[in-house]
Amino acid sequence: MSKKLLLAASAAVILNVSPALAASDADLEAVKAEIQSMRVAYESKIEQLEGKVQTLESQQTATSVAATAPAAGTNTVSAPATAQRRIRDSGFNPAVGVVLNGKYNNFSADEGDIAGFAIGEEGERGTEGLGLDETEINFSASVDDKFRGSATIALHEHEGDTEVEVEEAYVATTALPGGVEVKAGRFFSELGYLNSHHGHADDFADRPLSNRAFLDNNYGDDGVQVSAVLPTPIYTEIGTGAFRGADNPAGGAEGGDIGAWTAYGRVGGDVGDKTSWRLGLSTLQADGISRDTGHEGEEVNFSGDSSLYIADARAVYAPTGNNAEQEVIFQGEYFYRDEDGTYEDIDAATGAVAYDDSQSGWYAQSVYKFHPQWRVGARYSQLYAGDVPTGLTGSALDDEGHDPWAATAMVDWTNSEFSRVRAQYSREEVANDQDDNQFTLQYIMSLGAHGAHNY
Repeated sequence: MSKKLLLAASAAVILNVSPALAASDADLEAVKAEIQSMRVAYESKIEQLEGKVQTLESQQTATSVAATAPAAGTNTVSAPATAQRRIRDSGFNPAVGVVLNGKYNNFSADEGDIAGFAIGEEGERGTEGLGLDETEINFSASVDDKFRGSATIALHEHEGDTEVEVEEAYVATTALPGGVEVKAGRFFSELGYLNSHHGHADDFADRPLSNRAFLDNNYGDDGVQVSAVLPTPIYTEIGTGAFRGADNPAGGAEGGDIGAWTAYGRVGGDVGDKTSWRLGLSTLQADGISRDTGHEGEEVNFSGDSSLYIADARAVYAPTGNNAEQEVIFQGEYFYRDEDGTYEDIDAATGAVAYDDSQSGWYAQSVYKFHPQWRVGARYSQLYAGDVPTGLTGSALDDEGHDPWAATAMVDWTNSEFSRVRAQYSREEVANDQDDNQFTLQYIMSLGAHGAHNY
């Protein structure tokens, strides 16, 4: 009898399993949709419970303070109000990290000046030989339940001297409704794609020619920025900022005036389970500039107004659906700058020369992760200088009839999220009869806290 029961049970199991094995694509998609729905509901429930925990803790603190308050008529000294302030996670406040970024550079050309463009100090090609390049010390923490703060101190070498610079030091809101964030202090503005990123997070050892020429690598200024993520079917973010106007391509900020302002918008989303994308437009407007740029012996001063416009695009494809295993990244930016004012050759002292012209440039790159630890990449960048102003022949604005370009290839090995080693080769033709073959070895090591990089 027991054998018959066993056979009957086995048949029932087989009959129940067989339809599942023959499930259609529609059934599979329905299950996936149900899992996604459960995930969203689960995350929403966690947020509600966390809110209740904060409310109950606040009530508990208030009750505790009331219970320990002195009775009426007693002669006691009240504790300061700050004694009642509750600090969360103070044991890890702030998080501290150090990023070590060392390089060995070898250049075939003695000079790396970009013809037709008066670039700033940060936009120069770097120091030949062994060097520390830039070391970053990062501090970040939640101030309380409404604010967070971050600071980045950079140490780098320039012309044999070690310079200390406050790259970023800002506070930002964390609990405003409607996806709104307000950031105030000194920070890299949201301009294009690369500008808001620190150099150690880049896919190449240096920035493209376009970012070096138009943004001096990064535009970081003192100001306020307001941004919002909109409730749309696809990712949509908009923002605007007002700045002092002290950093290149602005300059000469003084008094209480706003010297520059920015605006940006971007959209993005997913295509299936393997592809994600982002498109953006941004602008930097600077008025009343007094900007000194250019290399030694060919320095110029620009006074006037500058309008910069940037279009950026990025797409990431994961062949297996897992970015940690394999991925292909496509990325590019286009820059257009129009300036109206006067240029003066500081060294020649020829007097102010009227200038009303535009310049442009772009780059495109692709990086392929063919193994969890190995990547290869290629990049091309091109610049188009404006007409040489009369009276400024021979200055940094003289392109000598040449449009600078650079082609770059790299391979890097990432042992973990905290360490990376890279080899890179670039060929730059930034001036007539000046081919510069550049070879770079780089290591990037992170110590301590290490925040996630932006998309």
